[in-house]
Amino acid sequence: MATAPDLPTAPVHVTPEGLDAETLKLTVEAVREFSEAALPEKLLLEWDHNETFPEDVVREMCDGLGIQLLFIPEQYGGMGGGAFDVYRICETMARIDLGIATGVLATFLGSDPIVVGATDEQKEIWMTRLAEEGLLMAYGATEPEAGSDLGALRTTAKPVEEDGEIKGYLINGSKQWISNGGYADLYTILALTPGGPTWFVAEKGTEGLNPGRPEDKHGIRASNTAAISLNDVYVPADQLIGGVEGQGLAQAQAVFGYTRLMVAAFGLGSGVEAMHRAIEYSKERVQGGGPLCEKQGYTHKLIVPHVARLESARAYLEATALRIDSGTEGSLNTEGAIAKYLATEYGNAAAEAAIQALGGYGYTREYMVEKIKRDVRITCIYEGTSEIMEMTIGRDRWQEHIKTRGTHYHDQAVAMETLQASTPDVGAGAAALGLHALAEVMERCRLGRLTRNQHLLFRLGEMTALAECAAAMAQRAAAAKAGQLPDKSDDFYKPDVLAAMSRVYAREVALKIAQQGLSLVIGAGGAESAAGLPEALRMDAVYQAQVGMIPDMDQVADAIYGR
Repeated sequence: MATAPDLPTAPVHVTPEGLDAETLKLTVEAVREFSEAALPEKLLLEWDHNETFPEDVVREMCDGLGIQLLFIPEQYGGMGGGAFDVYRICETMARIDLGIATGVLATFLGSDPIVVGATDEQKEIWMTRLAEEGLLMAYGATEPEAGSDLGALRTTAKPVEEDGEIKGYLINGSKQWISNGGYADLYTILALTPGGPTWFVAEKGTEGLNPGRPEDKHGIRASNTAAISLNDVYVPADQLIGGVEGQGLAQAQAVFGYTRLMVAAFGLGSGVEAMHRAIEYSKERVQGGGPLCEKQGYTHKLIVPHVARLESARAYLEATALRIDSGTEGSLNTEGAIAKYLATEYGNAAAEAAIQALGGYGYTREYMVEKIKRDVRITCIYEGTSEIMEMTIGRDRWQEHIKTRGTHYHDQAVAMETLQASTPDVGAGAAALGLHALAEVMERCRLGRLTRNQHLLFRLGEMTALAECAAAMAQRAAAAKAGQLPDKSDDFYKPDVLAAMSRVYAREVALKIAQQGLSLVIGAGGAESAAGLPEALRMDAVYQAQVGMIPDMDQVADAIYGR
């Protein structure tokens, strides 16, 4: 069972595994330089309008720029990057074009079953080819009727025997919403064998493997998304990943924390880019005798809250990436779900705000924020919808509450109170109020058996994500003040600004958990179920914590605009 992030009483300096800081910096710069030369804004808008998949550009990013080397271990000719490195690169790519980034991500995803489950001999073959040939891959898991439920698999793989020995498999079925589906050189296909769900590698051109027409999509129109039909597709037995049937779901679940982190970085990068464009626009756009950036009604609604939320999501994302790279805590599926849920929802909301910030211009396709909004929407859907994330988070952390007899989040709140005592200006006190409130709401739900209502369990998932994120942001702000952020961390904002953002976010989270939690308990269990709950939620303290909100938002706005 996954455990919640540890909340140490003081910031801890951690250096993630993978690339060294200088190599990562050079890689990020190389991606940016490539985009400046090969991906001008006019061309990106043209590809979006015509729904053109720029295969040559995506292949150049892999075969020429070598971006796929990032996730390939060094022994197979790759760079051996870690989760933290992939997050930074994915964010960088999302800021350029999420459609093209998705084309590259598909190869990351497609190779994951091999990285996790293949034999040494299989890894030597396929990972070396990926490194040397810059192949494009597709991840063939989702099906028309199953969606995100891999357990509802219908594609089958029937053994082909000769003299009592399995020589290969005939795969039959269909896959839906497959990125790179029409262009991949290699496909990893999840199919049901007599031994259970199993991954296979199939090569482009294999008889019976037929990509469908490209989907006409709302966004990421520069990516290729297609269905795949599999009609008696024969694959040799040595292309069964791992050599043993029935390991497919375990192999898929083993990388959810990692792959969802990539999508989280996409949501984060899209939101950051949308905000960047809104901020730049507001410096030039004059209304009512002055630029929009000087108007609190504009900045404190459309800019400041979204920047604070995005940076808080970054804090949780980075903390999870560090833990994955430590290699000691398993797949961190729930933490990956929290990172994805918050970063993508916040990225989507930031893009929506950016359209509003640009007014009529934001609603036209001439301005990139309109495209960013259409693109980022998919991050709330693929690699598990936001609702699947809420269910995953709520179910896992509910079990943690039960297992610890209700002390789990109270204990984490105490850790935040300790941090507040040592570093009083990073919002840890408000984060503690949110954690205490979450624990109290969960306990009332347990006593009243209220989680029989699915909606309530999902909302617990949302509140859990918010509480843990506020704690992570307070920790990151404290680490920044102590000069202990990882060398590879994004350090765009100064420590005092991160602290102000953390205070803004923690107040918002504490208030939402307390108010929404009280509403849900009453709504599901009646007024009697909430007797004494306002006091247990420390509502007076939550309201008192709102003191200083506007000055803190002023400070963040001044920092954003360099005032």
